[in-house]
Amino acid sequence: MKRTQILIVVVAIVLVGVIFFLPKVVVNDEDKSDLANSENATAVPEGHSEDDGHNHGAESGATADAHMSATPEQLMELATARAKYNKTSDEQARNRVAAELAEAYANATKYDSAGYYYEIAAKARGGERSYKKAGDAYYEAFTFAATQERASELGAKARGMYEQVLKNNPTDLDAKTNIAMTYIATSNPMQGITLLREVIASDPNNQKALFNLGILSIQSNQYDKAVERFQKLVAVNPDHVEGTFYLAVSLAETGQKQEAKALFTKVKGMSNDPALASSVDEYLAKLN
Repeated sequence: MKRTQILIVVVAIVLVGVIFFLPKVVVNDEDKSDLANSENATAVPEGHSEDDGHNHGAESGATADAHMSATPEQLMELATARAKYNKTSDEQARNRVAAELAEAYANATKYDSAGYYYEIAAKARGGERSYKKAGDAYYEAFTFAATQERASELGAKARGMYEQVLKNNPTDLDAKTNIAMTYIATSNPMQGITLLREVIASDPNNQKALFNLGILSIQSNQYDKAVERFQKLVAVNPDHVEGTFYLAVSLAETGQKQEAKALFTKVKGMSNDPALASSVDEYLAKLN
Protein backbone atom coordinates (compact mmCIF):
# COMPACT_ATOMS: atom_id res chain seq x y z
CA MET A 1 0.00 0.00 0.00
CA LYS A 2 1.07 3.47 -0.73
CA ARG A 3 -0.39 4.92 2.36
CA THR A 4 -0.76 3.87 5.98
CA GLN A 5 -3.83 4.20 8.17
CA ILE A 6 -4.37 3.96 11.91
CA LEU A 7 -7.99 3.80 13.03
CA ILE A 8 -8.61 3.39 16.73
CA VAL A 9 -11.69 3.56 18.94
CA VAL A 10 -11.84 3.77 22.71
CA VAL A 11 -10.79 0.59 24.50
CA ALA A 12 -10.48 -1.41 21.25
CA ILE A 13 -8.03 -1.51 18.39
CA VAL A 14 -9.83 -1.29 15.10
CA LEU A 15 -7.26 -2.56 12.62
CA VAL A 16 -6.88 -0.97 9.20
CA GLY A 17 -8.60 -2.30 6.07
CA VAL A 18 -8.02 -6.03 5.87
CA ILE A 19 -7.26 -6.27 9.57
CA PHE A 20 -10.91 -5.46 10.24
CA PHE A 21 -11.77 -8.86 8.78
CA LEU A 22 -9.03 -10.95 10.33
CA PRO A 23 -10.00 -14.20 12.01
CA LYS A 24 -8.87 -14.95 15.53
CA VAL A 25 -5.93 -17.09 14.44
CA VAL A 26 -3.09 -18.12 16.70
CA VAL A 27 0.15 -17.37 14.95
CA ASN A 28 2.08 -20.50 15.62
CA ASP A 29 2.88 -23.77 13.90
CA GLU A 30 0.48 -25.84 15.98
CA ASP A 31 -2.70 -24.01 15.16
CA LYS A 32 -3.95 -25.15 11.75
CA SER A 33 -7.66 -24.49 12.17
CA ASP A 34 -9.65 -22.58 9.58
CA LEU A 35 -11.35 -19.70 11.33
CA ALA A 36 -12.65 -17.33 8.68
CA ASN A 37 -15.73 -17.46 6.49
CA SER A 38 -15.49 -19.14 3.11
CA GLU A 39 -14.09 -17.07 0.28
CA ASN A 40 -16.65 -16.07 -2.30
CA ALA A 41 -14.58 -14.76 -5.19
CA THR A 42 -16.25 -13.38 -8.30
CA ALA A 43 -14.93 -12.69 -11.75
CA VAL A 44 -15.80 -8.99 -11.69
CA PRO A 45 -14.95 -6.68 -8.77
CA GLU A 46 -17.69 -4.93 -6.88
CA GLY A 47 -17.61 -1.34 -5.85
CA HIS A 48 -17.32 0.58 -9.09
CA SER A 49 -19.00 3.93 -8.92
CA GLU A 50 -22.20 4.30 -10.89
CA ASP A 51 -20.58 6.72 -13.33
CA ASP A 52 -17.87 4.35 -14.51
CA GLY A 53 -20.16 2.58 -16.93
CA HIS A 54 -19.98 -0.81 -15.23
CA ASN A 55 -22.46 -0.84 -12.36
CA HIS A 56 -20.75 -3.77 -10.65
CA GLY A 57 -22.12 -2.85 -7.27
CA ALA A 58 -22.91 -0.01 -4.93
CA GLU A 59 -20.18 1.63 -2.94
CA SER A 60 -20.58 1.75 0.81
CA GLY A 61 -18.75 2.25 4.08
CA ALA A 62 -15.04 2.90 4.05
CA THR A 63 -14.69 2.57 0.29
CA ALA A 64 -17.29 5.21 -0.40
CA ASP A 65 -15.67 7.53 2.13
CA ALA A 66 -12.28 7.06 0.49
CA HIS A 67 -13.71 7.81 -2.94
CA MET A 68 -15.21 11.06 -1.68
CA SER A 69 -11.67 12.36 -1.15
CA ALA A 70 -11.18 12.95 -4.89
CA THR A 71 -10.64 16.59 -5.85
CA PRO A 72 -12.63 18.36 -8.59
CA GLU A 73 -9.48 18.31 -10.72
CA GLN A 74 -9.11 14.56 -10.27
CA LEU A 75 -12.76 14.00 -11.13
CA MET A 76 -12.34 16.11 -14.26
CA GLU A 77 -9.29 14.07 -15.24
CA LEU A 78 -11.33 10.93 -14.68
CA ALA A 79 -14.23 12.16 -16.80
CA THR A 80 -11.85 13.08 -19.62
CA ALA A 81 -10.09 9.71 -19.53
CA ARG A 82 -13.39 7.84 -19.43
CA ALA A 83 -14.74 9.75 -22.41
CA LYS A 84 -11.53 9.04 -24.34
CA TYR A 85 -11.80 5.34 -23.51
CA ASN A 86 -15.44 5.14 -24.57
CA LYS A 87 -14.72 6.87 -27.89
CA THR A 88 -11.76 4.64 -28.77
CA SER A 89 -12.80 1.82 -31.07
CA ASP A 90 -9.48 0.28 -32.10
CA GLU A 91 -8.78 -2.58 -29.71
CA GLN A 92 -5.05 -1.98 -29.31
CA ALA A 93 -5.54 1.74 -28.76
CA ARG A 94 -8.38 1.03 -26.34
CA ASN A 95 -6.13 -1.21 -24.28
CA ARG A 96 -3.56 1.58 -24.05
CA VAL A 97 -6.23 4.06 -23.02
CA ALA A 98 -7.41 1.56 -20.40
CA ALA A 99 -4.15 2.13 -18.53
CA GLU A 100 -4.72 5.89 -18.64
CA LEU A 101 -8.27 5.47 -17.36
CA ALA A 102 -7.01 3.16 -14.60
CA GLU A 103 -4.49 5.77 -13.50
CA ALA A 104 -7.22 8.43 -13.42
CA TYR A 105 -9.36 6.17 -11.23
CA ALA A 106 -6.38 5.51 -8.95
CA ASN A 107 -5.70 9.24 -8.63
CA ALA A 108 -9.34 9.69 -7.63
CA THR A 109 -8.88 6.88 -5.04
CA LYS A 110 -11.40 4.65 -6.85
CA TYR A 111 -9.14 1.64 -6.57
CA ASP A 112 -11.60 -1.09 -7.48
CA SER A 113 -12.29 0.58 -10.84
CA ALA A 114 -8.57 1.28 -11.25
CA GLY A 115 -7.88 -2.42 -10.79
CA TYR A 116 -10.53 -3.32 -13.34
CA TYR A 117 -8.94 -1.20 -16.08
CA TYR A 118 -5.36 -1.97 -15.09
CA GLU A 119 -6.32 -5.63 -15.46
CA ILE A 120 -7.62 -5.00 -18.98
CA ALA A 121 -4.34 -3.30 -19.87
CA ALA A 122 -2.26 -6.03 -18.20
CA LYS A 123 -4.00 -8.84 -20.06
CA ALA A 124 -3.35 -7.02 -23.32
CA ARG A 125 0.27 -6.08 -22.57
CA GLY A 126 1.43 -8.84 -20.28
CA GLY A 127 4.51 -8.29 -18.15
CA GLU A 128 5.29 -8.04 -14.47
CA ARG A 129 4.82 -4.29 -14.12
CA SER A 130 1.38 -4.21 -15.70
CA TYR A 131 0.06 -6.98 -13.48
CA LYS A 132 1.68 -5.38 -10.43
CA LYS A 133 -0.28 -2.17 -11.03
CA ALA A 134 -3.52 -4.14 -11.30
CA GLY A 135 -2.71 -6.13 -8.18
CA ASP A 136 -1.81 -3.03 -6.19
CA ALA A 137 -5.05 -1.30 -7.17
CA TYR A 138 -7.19 -4.30 -6.25
CA TYR A 139 -5.25 -4.65 -2.99
CA GLU A 140 -5.95 -1.02 -2.11
CA ALA A 141 -9.64 -1.62 -2.77
CA PHE A 142 -9.40 -4.76 -0.63
CA THR A 143 -8.05 -2.78 2.32
CA PHE A 144 -11.00 -0.38 2.07
CA ALA A 145 -13.63 -3.13 1.82
CA ALA A 146 -16.60 -2.54 4.10
CA THR A 147 -17.70 -6.18 4.38
CA GLN A 148 -15.93 -9.51 4.59
CA GLU A 149 -17.67 -10.70 1.43
CA ARG A 150 -16.34 -7.73 -0.49
CA ALA A 151 -12.88 -8.21 0.98
CA SER A 152 -12.93 -11.81 -0.26
CA GLU A 153 -13.93 -10.74 -3.75
CA LEU A 154 -11.34 -8.01 -4.09
CA GLY A 155 -8.70 -10.10 -2.35
CA ALA A 156 -9.22 -12.84 -4.92
CA LYS A 157 -8.79 -10.34 -7.74
CA ALA A 158 -5.58 -9.01 -6.15
CA ARG A 159 -4.22 -12.55 -5.74
CA GLY A 160 -4.86 -13.33 -9.38
CA MET A 161 -2.86 -10.31 -10.49
CA TYR A 162 -0.01 -10.89 -8.04
CA GLU A 163 0.26 -14.52 -9.05
CA GLN A 164 0.99 -13.32 -12.57
CA VAL A 165 3.67 -11.05 -11.11
CA LEU A 166 5.29 -13.95 -9.28
CA LYS A 167 5.32 -16.04 -12.44
CA ASN A 168 7.60 -13.40 -13.93
CA ASN A 169 9.47 -12.56 -10.73
CA PRO A 170 9.25 -15.13 -7.91
CA THR A 171 11.41 -12.88 -5.70
CA ASP A 172 8.86 -10.05 -5.51
CA LEU A 173 8.32 -10.16 -1.74
CA ASP A 174 5.92 -7.21 -1.75
CA ALA A 175 3.53 -9.10 -4.03
CA LYS A 176 3.94 -12.22 -1.91
CA THR A 177 3.21 -10.31 1.31
CA ASN A 178 0.06 -8.78 -0.15
CA ILE A 179 -1.11 -12.20 -1.33
CA ALA A 180 -0.56 -13.45 2.20
CA MET A 181 -2.77 -10.77 3.69
CA THR A 182 -5.61 -11.48 1.27
CA TYR A 183 -5.60 -15.10 2.43
CA ILE A 184 -6.17 -13.98 6.02
CA ALA A 185 -9.71 -12.97 5.02
CA THR A 186 -10.48 -16.43 3.62
CA SER A 187 -11.28 -19.87 5.03
CA ASN A 188 -7.55 -20.69 4.91
CA PRO A 189 -5.80 -17.99 6.97
CA MET A 190 -2.86 -20.26 7.75
CA GLN A 191 -1.89 -20.15 4.10
CA GLY A 192 -1.37 -16.43 4.49
CA ILE A 193 0.64 -16.85 7.66
CA THR A 194 2.81 -19.46 5.95
CA LEU A 195 3.51 -17.03 3.11
CA LEU A 196 4.45 -14.28 5.55
CA ARG A 197 6.90 -16.64 7.24
CA GLU A 198 8.39 -17.45 3.86
CA VAL A 199 8.91 -13.74 3.26
CA ILE A 200 10.63 -13.38 6.65
CA ALA A 201 12.79 -16.41 5.87
CA SER A 202 13.92 -14.72 2.65
CA ASP A 203 14.22 -11.26 4.19
CA PRO A 204 14.29 -11.20 8.02
CA ASN A 205 14.06 -7.40 8.00
CA ASN A 206 11.07 -7.15 5.68
CA GLN A 207 9.06 -4.36 7.29
CA LYS A 208 5.68 -5.15 5.76
CA ALA A 209 5.85 -8.81 6.77
CA LEU A 210 7.03 -7.98 10.29
CA PHE A 211 4.22 -5.45 10.69
CA ASN A 212 1.53 -7.81 9.46
CA LEU A 213 2.76 -10.69 11.62
CA GLY A 214 2.72 -8.33 14.59
CA ILE A 215 -0.85 -7.27 13.80
CA LEU A 216 -1.90 -10.91 13.49
CA SER A 217 -0.37 -11.60 16.89
CA ILE A 218 -2.38 -8.75 18.40
CA GLN A 219 -5.52 -10.03 16.69
CA SER A 220 -5.01 -13.44 18.33
CA ASN A 221 -4.16 -11.83 21.71
CA GLN A 222 -0.57 -13.10 21.55
CA TYR A 223 0.89 -9.87 22.83
CA ASP A 224 4.26 -11.35 23.82
CA LYS A 225 4.79 -12.45 20.23
CA ALA A 226 3.51 -9.08 19.00
CA VAL A 227 6.14 -7.35 21.16
CA GLU A 228 8.85 -9.44 19.48
CA ARG A 229 7.61 -8.60 15.98
CA PHE A 230 7.24 -4.88 16.59
CA GLN A 231 10.53 -4.62 18.46
CA LYS A 232 12.26 -6.11 15.44
CA LEU A 233 10.35 -3.75 13.16
CA VAL A 234 11.29 -0.58 15.02
CA ALA A 235 14.88 -1.80 15.28
CA VAL A 236 14.91 -2.03 11.48
CA ASN A 237 13.06 1.27 11.08
CA PRO A 238 13.00 3.50 14.18
CA ASP A 239 10.76 5.98 12.33
CA HIS A 240 7.97 3.47 11.69
CA VAL A 241 5.04 5.26 13.32
CA GLU A 242 2.53 2.41 13.20
CA GLY A 243 5.10 -0.11 14.39
CA THR A 244 6.01 2.11 17.33
CA PHE A 245 2.36 2.64 18.21
CA TYR A 246 1.49 -1.05 18.13
CA LEU A 247 4.64 -1.91 20.06
CA ALA A 248 3.40 0.44 22.76
CA VAL A 249 -0.03 -1.20 22.66
CA SER A 250 1.54 -4.65 22.94
CA LEU A 251 3.77 -3.59 25.83
CA ALA A 252 0.76 -2.12 27.63
CA GLU A 253 -1.14 -5.37 27.17
CA THR A 254 1.75 -7.36 28.63
CA GLY A 255 1.89 -5.18 31.71
CA GLN A 256 5.03 -3.23 30.77
CA LYS A 257 3.40 0.10 31.53
CA GLN A 258 6.44 2.35 31.86
CA GLU A 259 7.90 1.16 28.56
CA ALA A 260 4.51 1.59 26.92
CA LYS A 261 4.12 5.13 28.27
CA ALA A 262 7.51 6.13 26.93
CA LEU A 263 6.68 4.82 23.47
CA PHE A 264 3.20 6.37 23.40
CA THR A 265 4.81 9.70 24.22
CA LYS A 266 7.34 9.14 21.45
CA VAL A 267 4.56 8.39 18.96
CA LYS A 268 2.95 11.78 19.61
CA GLY A 269 6.16 13.43 18.44
CA MET A 270 6.38 11.26 15.32
CA SER A 271 3.08 12.19 13.71
CA ASN A 272 0.73 15.15 13.35
CA ASP A 273 -2.29 12.91 12.91
CA PRO A 274 -4.93 14.20 15.37
CA ALA A 275 -6.73 10.85 15.46
CA LEU A 276 -3.51 9.11 16.42
CA ALA A 277 -2.73 11.74 19.07
CA SER A 278 -6.21 11.29 20.53
CA SER A 279 -5.79 7.53 20.67
CA VAL A 280 -2.41 7.87 22.33
CA ASP A 281 -3.95 10.17 24.95
CA GLU A 282 -6.65 7.58 25.62
CA TYR A 283 -4.04 4.89 26.22
CA LEU A 284 -1.91 7.14 28.40
CA ALA A 285 -4.96 8.03 30.51
CA LYS A 286 -5.66 4.34 31.05
CA LEU A 287 -2.05 3.64 31.98
CA ASN A 288 -1.81 6.45 34.55
